[in-house]
Amino acid sequence: MPFSPGIQARGIQLLLGRVMSRVHKDLRFTDVPARTESLRVETGAGPVTCTVYRPPVTTDTPAPVYVNFHGGGFVVARPEQDDHICRYIAATAGCVVINVDYSVAPQRPFPTPVTQAYDVTAWVAENGAAGGWDGSRLAVGGHSAGANLTAAVCRLARERGTFTPRLQIIDSAPLDQVADPATKRSLVAKPLLTPQLMRIFNAAYVPDPADRAGPLVSPALADDLAGLPPALVITAENDRLRDEGDAYAKALEAAGVPVTHRVFEGVDHYFTHTGPVPAGKEAIDLMATALRDALGAGDS
Repeated sequence: MPFSPGIQARGIQLLLGRVMSRVHKDLRFTDVPARTESLRVETGAGPVTCTVYRPPVTTDTPAPVYVNFHGGGFVVARPEQDDHICRYIAATAGCVVINVDYSVAPQRPFPTPVTQAYDVTAWVAENGAAGGWDGSRLAVGGHSAGANLTAAVCRLARERGTFTPRLQIIDSAPLDQVADPATKRSLVAKPLLTPQLMRIFNAAYVPDPADRAGPLVSPALADDLAGLPPALVITAENDRLRDEGDAYAKALEAAGVPVTHRVFEGVDHYFTHTGPVPAGKEAIDLMATALRDALGAGDS
């Protein structure tokens, strides 16, 4: 008898969590210091711990703020995998970075991560004065599963009118959880993401197949994209998720959303963490530049 998706997902947490969150030694930006503190935010789905990264230079006016959601297939809870990106962005984009340790499946499946991601971002937008950042100059972004949560947060913010991100960063995102992963093609024989791994992630995160077509789970299937925040969409040429990322960038653009879309050639899923190093650094620098431009870091 095969193991249930929940048991398989817990196995991935135990056996692969550390491996999946490992960052290439030459991508760790060891020359960029960290100024961090811990933050606990109450949400409608329980308290969430975040790590706050401060820019190395303090300015007279509060810095803008970027909320980051890590990847890991919605089952790996290791926000520290994005430490290199958070440090680099804080240092070069001049913004405070909030790295969110949201709950993961199978213990906390959909919609818990979405609720937590949205509530933390809304709290960050509202509490700039207390936190020491400018909540009115806010952006959100993430990698893989975290990019899916980013899209969901932006939809909810638009619907509820609570805050308006100036930029969303969608990096190598799963955006269609309905299509059979085996139909998602790659240009290489053995891409990082296997159909079996993707099926385990999907089943653990969204146990009820009826929920998988919803816009908070599969943003690429939504047909009401107008009014979403400007987007930086990054896709990797050899990633199984490339096609849905490319299609989402086109759909956003068609809906009138300002989009910067960049396909990085010759790389696979999660190259911003595992390399190749030149492409990984270029992508992270692209994120920092886009944030600096969108948030007007240094502006009053």
